[in-house]
Amino acid sequence: MSETQRTVHQPIHPDIAGRLDPEYAKFHNANSAYLVPLHLQSWDPAVRQKPAILGGSDPLKVGDVKDLSLGKYAIRVFTPETSAPVPGWPVLLYFHGGACTLSNELNGCLLPRTGGWTLGNISTQNAFCTHMCKRASCVVVAVDYRLAPENPYPAAVEDAIEALGWVYQNGKAQLNADVTKIAVGGSSSGANLAAVLTHKAALADPPIPLAFQLLVVPVIDNTATTSGVPYKSWAENQNTIGLSVGRMLWFRDYYLPNEKDRLAWESSPIFAPEESFRKAPPAWIAAAELDILRDEAIVYGEKLQEAGVDVEIKIYKGAPHPIMSMDGAVLAIGRQLVSDAADALGRAFETL
Repeated sequence: MSETQRTVHQPIHPDIAGRLDPEYAKFHNANSAYLVPLHLQSWDPAVRQKPAILGGSDPLKVGDVKDLSLGKYAIRVFTPETSAPVPGWPVLLYFHGGACTLSNELNGCLLPRTGGWTLGNISTQNAFCTHMCKRASCVVVAVDYRLAPENPYPAAVEDAIEALGWVYQNGKAQLNADVTKIAVGGSSSGANLAAVLTHKAALADPPIPLAFQLLVVPVIDNTATTSGVPYKSWAENQNTIGLSVGRMLWFRDYYLPNEKDRLAWESSPIFAPEESFRKAPPAWIAAAELDILRDEAIVYGEKLQEAGVDVEIKIYKGAPHPIMSMDGAVLAIGRQLVSDAADALGRAFETL
C-alpha cells in the first residue's frame, strides 16, 4: 500500500508540532501515526504478550537473571557480573510502566504503547533493568504485579507492599543483598506504585528504611483533569502524543473503576500524609516536557523538597511520555534519560 493510501490515525497536532523532539516526530510520522489508538480498540489481554518495543535498546549482559514466584505474581532478579560488596548488593525494587506493542499490519513494525497498570509483563522493561543492574552495580528486582482490569486497584499496591516485604526479609539470604540499601523505582504507572511504596514503608510498624526513589514520568494524581488546575500540563499538553488524555483516562477507568478510590493516597500519592513526606527517601524524578503528567511530577518533587527531602527533578525538553522505552537507535533523548537514571541511582548507593 502506498504512503498516500495509508490512513493517519494519530497526526501530530499543531499545538505540539513545533515543540516536539525532531527524532521523535520523524519516528512517529513514519510508524505510530498510522495505528488506531489502543483506547479506541476492543480490549484484548493478549496484547500484553506482544514482543519487545521498537526503538528500545537490547538488554545488557549481567551476571544472572532468574524468576521467582511469590504466589499471585512473579519477580525477576538481575544480578551484576562482578563480585558483591562484603555487606551484599544494593537493591532496586522496580515496577514496570506497563508498555506493550501492537503490530502494524501495513508494514510489520512493532510500536510502543504506554500501559497504565493494565499492560506489560515481566519482560517489559528488561533492558532498563539490566542498565540499572550493570551501571549502578546493584541487584534489580522487577515485579510482575497483577494488572487491571482483571485485578483493579488495590491489587497492584498490595503486590508492591508484599514484594518490598519479601526483599527486606529475604534479600540477604536469597539475593546476597544489603537490605539497608533498598531503592524503589518505576516508570509511569510503575513510578506511581514506587511513590506509594515510599509512604507505605515510612508508615509501616516498624518502618522499612528505603535509601532512594527513582521516579520516571510518574502518575502522581489520579484526579487530574484537562482543566489545567492545579496541573497546567494537563491543559497545555492535552493534544500531545504518546500518552493522550483519552488513553490516560482509559487506563484510569480500568485501574480505578470506583471513582472515590482516585482520591486515596494509595492511588494518588500527592495526598499522602505529611508525616510520610518528611520520612521519604531522596528522589530523582524525570518529567517529559510534552507529557500531560509533567506538572504533577514536578509538584510532587517540590512537595518532597518542602518536607526536607533531597530531590533532583529533571525535565526532558521536547519529549512526550514514552521516551524511556525508546532508548535504542531511535531516540537520543531516550538514551540520555536511561543514562541519567543509572547515574543517579549509582550516586545514591555510593553515598550510603
